[in-house]
Amino acid sequence: MTRLFIDGQFRAADKVEPVVEAATGHLLGQGSSATESELDDAVTAARTALDGWRSASPDERADVLNRFAAALKERTASTSELCTRENGMPIALSRGVNGSFPAALLHYYAEMAADSDVEEIRPSMIGHTIVRREPVGVVGAITPWNYPQALAVMKIAPALAAGCTMVLKAAPETALDALILGEAAAEAGLPPGVLNIAPGGAAAGAFLVQHPGVDKVAFTGSTVAGRLIGEVCGKLMRPVTLELGGKSAAIVLDDADLDVTMRGLKNASFVNNGQTCHLSSRILAPRSRYDEVVDAVAALAEGLSVGDPLEESTDVGPLVSSRQRDRVLDYVRIGESEGAKLVVGGSIPEDQPRGWFVSPTVFANVENSARIAQEEIFGPVVTVIAYDTDTEAVDLANDSEFGLGGSVWSSDTDRAINVARAVRTGTIGVNEYQLDIQAPFGGVKASGIGRELGPEGLAAYQTLKSIYCLRPTD
Repeated sequence: MTRLFIDGQFRAADKVEPVVEAATGHLLGQGSSATESELDDAVTAARTALDGWRSASPDERADVLNRFAAALKERTASTSELCTRENGMPIALSRGVNGSFPAALLHYYAEMAADSDVEEIRPSMIGHTIVRREPVGVVGAITPWNYPQALAVMKIAPALAAGCTMVLKAAPETALDALILGEAAAEAGLPPGVLNIAPGGAAAGAFLVQHPGVDKVAFTGSTVAGRLIGEVCGKLMRPVTLELGGKSAAIVLDDADLDVTMRGLKNASFVNNGQTCHLSSRILAPRSRYDEVVDAVAALAEGLSVGDPLEESTDVGPLVSSRQRDRVLDYVRIGESEGAKLVVGGSIPEDQPRGWFVSPTVFANVENSARIAQEEIFGPVVTVIAYDTDTEAVDLANDSEFGLGGSVWSSDTDRAINVARAVRTGTIGVNEYQLDIQAPFGGVKASGIGRELGPEGLAAYQTLKSIYCLRPTD
């Protein structure tokens, strides 16, 4: 039965939408497609549960979140496999980001909630001020299909730790695994209505964003959708966190060890089949070593194992859908029409007749102004762009509407850090790129507003109140 998780219970959905296995194109199951009436019920349940959940002590909330983490951890194997079948993520990656990471994040915010003071007393000239951190209220969370469990819990964990309640609108492509969160929440004893899960499409998301019962919106997805959501929230004066698209640069400095660099770029530029917002998909190479870098990147792409995402040895699986595959192949044609040199890839692998596969693709002789260098492709496609000086490399990296990720590769760490400091982006790696659970993640410019992870991730779901206390008169 196709289900929604509302007010602590599973119920049959009024509408369904097929979920297709990325590697085969075959029907995997029927996912729910939430209606306005069902979303209204979910928001009502969240509002009803809010007073009880926010009045619970931080220790009580922490205990529930730790049980929630334990319940998810028990489901790691089945959850990871289901996510892989839904969106094509290689299983080795899925075990980490859809299996282990959500439990770790819940534990992290449970500890933070238990250790954080709700109130701070600040002396003032008139007496003192009590500064309170209070939950913002009911959160409407909208998550995409590329890292379904991880991105959902990046919102669920801090919001619930802060004392908020939530309606999660999961993507229709990954509607099946979203309900695992509901199963684990119920097993953990999360009070009814604190977390409600209603997968659905764009119309469901739009309805949730403008719902009068929602106090804050948290969205991860495309910049196009993020702009629309930001516009609505601006008119409503509603707090919003937007984690959007990217076209990040990997700056390969002239002293870089290319063996080390290529090992790092395997993840920084191709992770999750290229379906990752922070990918270093623009590789900036010194002109003095340009051909050498192009050859190395081409060898990296050709050496990636493309195939069944459930196989341990697979590096690159299929894209999530036929529509996404066609979008990526359209960009390959655009790149060729712009005069870029297709070095490797650019087509459907001959040995993968089923599913939505695209071979890892490398373009050389690319101008930074080209569409394939400026627009987010969201597939295993990278461009190699030449530069002459470190300053020019930084200018090229910054010559983008996006600013989410990036990386710098050098044998001189101090030099690389100085280059990293000059890049206008929300996050950047030096000789690697790996999110840090304790540090803020998010973007600048068209890559978004606000931050997730770290203490800043908790603060995003809190509002501040100052209580001014006058000194008693004599």
